[in-house]
Amino acid sequence: MNYLPSIVKAEYVRGYNIRVKFDDGTQKTVDFSQWFKGPVFEPIKDVKNFQEFFIEAGTITWPFGVDIAPEAIYSTEDIQKAA
Repeated sequence: MNYLPSIVKAEYVRGYNIRVKFDDGTQKTVDFSQWFKGPVFEPIKDVKNFQEFFIEAGTITWPFGVDIAPEAIYSTEDIQKAA
């Protein structure tokens, strides 16, 4: 991937789904639970904690030391198109 995506907007949808908008205008709804592997993700398995996300350095981040690389988010399937 030559393009390094950056998230400019994010909105909680439901469950573990977040609607994101990238700096190139791409928008998608992503199920973040696909990355919940390992103990670092335990805090955000609680939906209340999950909803505490914010954008930092162009990616989705949580105050629990968890973030997901924006290129991983960009390359994942839009769950609304898959439905």
